[in-house]
Amino acid sequence: MKQLLILATTILFAPIYSPLFAQQDIFIEDYLERLENSRDYLILVAEMMPEDKYNFKATPESLSFAENLLHIGFAVDWHSLSLLGGRESRDWKTDTVYKVAEKSKKQMIATINQTFEEAIKLIKEFDTSQLNNKLDYFGLKRSKRQIFLLLTDHITHHRGQMLVYLRLNGLVPPRYVLYQ
Repeated sequence: MKQLLILATTILFAPIYSPLFAQQDIFIEDYLERLENSRDYLILVAEMMPEDKYNFKATPESLSFAENLLHIGFAVDWHSLSLLGGRESRDWKTDTVYKVAEKSKKQMIATINQTFEEAIKLIKEFDTSQLNNKLDYFGLKRSKRQIFLLLTDHITHHRGQMLVYLRLNGLVPPRYVLYQ
């Protein structure tokens, strides 16, 4: 009798819970596709700029092309591995991984690629039951789902600056890749 009650309850509530879990799984699948496309497009942009122009700035107070690139890496690392994954945050002031310093173009692109790979690995294993968990984001309460979205906005923002830098240096950016 108890087993029959459990079975009946499961059948009754399955239609309610199943779409909720499916939506969360679809969110992660869609997000991963977008993040991978975003990485590929960012690397195309980074490869297009000649290395001798990596220090180019549109204005003195702007980030250079290289600084924008590595800032994206820092943001991917912080949003994914720290905020979503729980690893202690890097300190922007003392971190050397995402500072331009004497890094070559090839080293910077490798750093970006590695950072995206680590983020993608974490996201593939992300526990979707945490998507609605809130955390502090610069004094605002944001869900982990919102953190995913904030990261993509941040990547797009800085990559957009890099696209303008290509144009200001007489280069035609690579064709925009849809869905990223």
